[in-house]
Amino acid sequence: MTSSDYKKMLEQLKVKPAKYKKFIKHNAPKKRSCGRANAKCSRCGNWHGYINKYGLNVCRRCFREIAPKIGFKKFN
Repeated sequence: MTSSDYKKMLEQLKVKPAKYKKFIKHNAPKKRSCGRANAKCSRCGNWHGYINKYGLNVCRRCFREIAPKIGFKKFN
């Protein structure tokens, strides 16, 4: 369960609006200004292997796909 999928936890509560509202109030993730939960890949939404350097804001997998297009070269 990821931090953004907390609403999927109890689909049964949708028919009980008062209990659903209370569940959302107490189980919503905290809004964060920094850290891993705030840094996500702009292409796929992954936060593992996140590259923020030079304002790339992509994960390492997406970087390998787009690197030649944006001018990076691989040296052996």
